[in-house]
Amino acid sequence: MKQAYPRFQAAKDKQKIVVFLQNWFSKNGPEAQAVVGISGGKDSSVAAALCVEALGKDRVIGVLMPNGIQADLDDALSLVKHLAIRYRIVNIGTPYKEMLKALQYTEAVTHNNFYFSVTDALQQNLPPRLRMATLYAIAQGIPGGGRVINTCNRSEDYVGYSTKYGDSAGDVAPLAAYTVDEVLAIGQELALPAHLLHKAPADGLCGKTDEDNLGFTYAVLDRYIKTGSCEDETIKKKIDHLHACNKHKLAPMPMVAR
Repeated sequence: MKQAYPRFQAAKDKQKIVVFLQNWFSKNGPEAQAVVGISGGKDSSVAAALCVEALGKDRVIGVLMPNGIQADLDDALSLVKHLAIRYRIVNIGTPYKEMLKALQYTEAVTHNNFYFSVTDALQQNLPPRLRMATLYAIAQGIPGGGRVINTCNRSEDYVGYSTKYGDSAGDVAPLAAYTVDEVLAIGQELALPAHLLHKAPADGLCGKTDEDNLGFTYAVLDRYIKTGSCEDETIKKKIDHLHACNKHKLAPMPMVAR
């Protein structure tokens, strides 16, 4: 079947990203470290590997942030060992539980003057925000400073599959222009372990895969982003709806024009 869009040249774009990162760091932190949250999935693995190629392994720090017990922590450990980068494990389990406890409504607290619910969405989005706070804390404490690497890809950004001020934050986004299939191709070009690239992507928050949560596959989404073609009208409408609803996550914060 003939492709409806140009063949992706992973080697060329891998080098393009490497040069981009080198130029960006030369202007925004010539001595700074790249600080990468490592989940053990494809995006953080590829982003970290690109930083190693661009800056050298001594300027890349991996941060592993399980929320209590993390089933795939070994994947994250295997990535930092594969890249031979320094790393730190910061377990956010206790801060997460304490924050939920502080947010819970109780009549015993006399200064409560409004009520809100600790919803499932709140509980699912709190860990990514705690993780981003952790990354910035570490970046600020590093001698010479650090710059936080955003690991989101174009496919996730298109439908808003990220947490605002959580994993959608960062100082520089090397993968934001690339769809999931392109990220995988770049990862293969970087010779990353197959089990990290091809594990079923999941947010680690609700026990479901990304595709289960979205209701469609990344292959369908990538094709729609590139060609505008989606045979399933229901899925097309869902993608369009998610894209429209989540544009605010990528737009600059609105301000009064003067």
